[in-house]
Amino acid sequence: MLANVLKAIFGSRNDRLLKQYRKTVESINALEPAMEKLSDEALAAKTPELKARVAAGTPLEEILPEAFAVVREAGKRVLGMRHFDVQLVGGLALHQGKIAEMRTGEGKTLVATLPSYLNALTGKGVHVVTVNDYLARRDAEWMGRVHRFLGLTVGVVVPQMDPAEKQAAYKADITYGTNNEFGFDYLRDNMATQVEERFQRGLNYAIVDEVDSILIDEARTPLIISGQAEDSTDLYRRINALIPSLVKQEEEKGPGDYWVDLKQHNVTLSEEGHEHAEDLMVKAGLLPAGASLYDPANIMLMHHLYAGVRAHALYHRDQHYVVQGDEVVIVDEFTGRMMQGRRWSDGLHQAVEAKEGVAIKNESQTLASITFQNYFRLYAKLSGMTGTADTEAFEFSHIYNLETVLIPTHRPMVRKDSNDQVFITAKEKYQAILNEVKACHEKGQPVLLGTTSIENSELISSMLSKEGLPHQVLNAKQHAREAEIVTQAGRPRMVTIATNMAGRGTDIVLGGNPDPEIQRIKADESLDASGKERRIAEVREAWQKLHNEVVAAGGLHIIGSERHESRRIDNQLRGRAARQGDPGSSRFFLSFEDPLLKIFAGERLQAVMRSLKIPEGEAIEAKMVTRSIENAQRKVEARNFDIRKQLLEYDDVANDQRKVIYSQRNELLETSDITPTIAAIRSDVLAGIVREYVPPESVEEQWDLPGLERRLEADFFMAAPVKSWVEKDESLDAEKIAGRVIEQAAAEYEAKFAPIEKEVLHQYERSVMLQSIDSHWREHLSALDYLRQGIHLRGYAQKQPKQEYKREAFELFSAMLDSIKRQVTQHLMAVQIRSQAEVEEAERRAEEAAQAVRNVQYHHADPDEALAQAAAEEAGEPAPAPAEPAQPFVRAGQKVGRNDPCPCGSGRKYKNCHGKLA
Repeated sequence: MLANVLKAIFGSRNDRLLKQYRKTVESINALEPAMEKLSDEALAAKTPELKARVAAGTPLEEILPEAFAVVREAGKRVLGMRHFDVQLVGGLALHQGKIAEMRTGEGKTLVATLPSYLNALTGKGVHVVTVNDYLARRDAEWMGRVHRFLGLTVGVVVPQMDPAEKQAAYKADITYGTNNEFGFDYLRDNMATQVEERFQRGLNYAIVDEVDSILIDEARTPLIISGQAEDSTDLYRRINALIPSLVKQEEEKGPGDYWVDLKQHNVTLSEEGHEHAEDLMVKAGLLPAGASLYDPANIMLMHHLYAGVRAHALYHRDQHYVVQGDEVVIVDEFTGRMMQGRRWSDGLHQAVEAKEGVAIKNESQTLASITFQNYFRLYAKLSGMTGTADTEAFEFSHIYNLETVLIPTHRPMVRKDSNDQVFITAKEKYQAILNEVKACHEKGQPVLLGTTSIENSELISSMLSKEGLPHQVLNAKQHAREAEIVTQAGRPRMVTIATNMAGRGTDIVLGGNPDPEIQRIKADESLDASGKERRIAEVREAWQKLHNEVVAAGGLHIIGSERHESRRIDNQLRGRAARQGDPGSSRFFLSFEDPLLKIFAGERLQAVMRSLKIPEGEAIEAKMVTRSIENAQRKVEARNFDIRKQLLEYDDVANDQRKVIYSQRNELLETSDITPTIAAIRSDVLAGIVREYVPPESVEEQWDLPGLERRLEADFFMAAPVKSWVEKDESLDAEKIAGRVIEQAAAEYEAKFAPIEKEVLHQYERSVMLQSIDSHWREHLSALDYLRQGIHLRGYAQKQPKQEYKREAFELFSAMLDSIKRQVTQHLMAVQIRSQAEVEEAERRAEEAAQAVRNVQYHHADPDEALAQAAAEEAGEPAPAPAEPAQPFVRAGQKVGRNDPCPCGSGRKYKNCHGKLA
């Protein structure tokens, strides 16, 4: 109540911000006449002048009106586009690190030129983030013309770029690229082994276009760089063959082997299912008779089994993925675009490949990963633009500390949003959609028909084809033609079927977009200037007629074939119509067979509708139904927010550790001499070793000096006569012994590396340190994954899983840091320095020895046979013939480690047995 009274008196927070921005807009407008009088050269000369003022300490806020006025004037001259006042307001919100919610067609792309120019004046770089490579290239070329005219450099980063080109793009004042590429480049930079290999030069300021798609829809998908793990492709095929024999449960507690929880997008095997799966695996030779899937040794089989069931029950072709050639390609559930190169983790992708009978690629090991949430929070300043952020304003504020500002439209919006029409069956719904498309087609109105899956888009396409209605389909399979299809979707009678929000970022112009044709005429060298002007005038006149025809028919009509889980995605679909004051309309068609209503509307509502005995084909338009649908969407939004929040809370633990590791790596790369760091690590490790054998505050009888000497010899190749030191000097305690050991190690280290040039030594030390950090970090990420997968079980022991995860992750991290220090010290202490001549001689001898080994077979004599041989030799008698001919030892399984028991069964270590000459 009080909040409403205060709002009525003082206005909302949004109103107050807009009022404040309008004052600044007046200052910018006041500078427009002066800017118009400047020549092109004088206008461009404003950039070095403003840069000098910023370098001298002038705050950006002080030069903002002038900078914005300069960009507005450049936009008029270069693009023929003048920033409206509301676009200046959007630019102010972005500069202040806020989210600007601007309706579709309000020119968000042009708005980004204002804050990007202003913030580029600092020389620290600006990243403009888009959702796909096409938009990144288009915006870098299109909007880049304004920046280049003003003397700024513009770069674009896309996949598979030459490293030198990519480095140049990041050095530019303003860099365009996709969220994936920026994120992956950050991870690559933190895997680099040389400073020169890095791309990014710091994360200063980012403007995220379609910010809701990137920071919310994709927040549950971490970016992962992975390497090959062990081969288990055959196991996926064998498990896949068993899945069809398992029976799906119709009810959660009903008969059957597994239950599919659509709400949680998960599968659970019943007790009966586990037993059935065990029987099938025993018959298939995957599991020994009498063994249980619950045995620790069979955890891999359980993992593969669950991956197989999920692949069959939850992931469907042409909805969650498409098969292209011999490859399974994921389809983004939010945009409907194919995600080339992306793979599901935890063996799911391999299970889907096995299901589809395509080539199975090896599982991968995570080398580096980060979520978009944590990547974008690394920027010193972050801002974003979208047409639909208001429904997610709480999440933007809570997770990213980003305030959402609703920017007013340049012209009033006149779209007519009709009530939803709800049908009992999907068949009735599709028939109603067909009738609506026919009606629009007859009156010359273009239609954009939104679906939630490729499967549905192809079903509707076949229905339209049967009726002889011309149309175009826009889904993941037509990704390359996306922009071309969208630009012509506003032509009279044009019917376009789009999966989800495919085509975001490209406006649908009523009458079709004449720009591509105009660009072709401009590029036609066979026409002179007057000929080009005449042809362009003809194209514009033809377009104007088509535009007027579409406006008279009611503008673009949006048809939604079902509601999305999120109201925001529905609003995005509606937002394609009625841009910049044009007319438009929208209507959603639903059925009780739609996934959203099936999961959330509940049996009760369906029973009520059936009891009303509504005639077949008749739509329901009731407040109760609309309310239920909105409540269902709110439930899904709340659940998805909780999932993202929980993901972030867990990833924050890894993120803190990631920051430590990456800062250490960067310090190593940027420090020319890391010998003092190596010395500190060596001292720390050796002091810890001494404490194990000579505990502090202990008496001499408790010391294990021979054990300490053996450990130093075995691990660090140090012959330290500790026992002799103590016998000669009774005053030595644990601390002094450690000091002596450290001194001797430092002296030996210095003497060993004395012949080597300092620069070579520093590079070698850096290389050893980086390799150790990277290999341990990879293993640590795997350990965190395993810990995360089972941590929820701690809840059964009345423990808080999140707290347990934080505690154990910290323990793992501490152990990892200790292990890195120990490995680096061991490696550098054990390495032997040899001259080039010695290396070449050793290589020659090794090759001779290897040649000799190739011509010799080795075997173990039977113990009795060996004794008989020895006795015979001693007596000077001929040795008895062996019972069987000697067999060479052949490795038939995994490679044997040097310290592993020899596979021959002698009981000795491999290096002391067959490994001697192998």
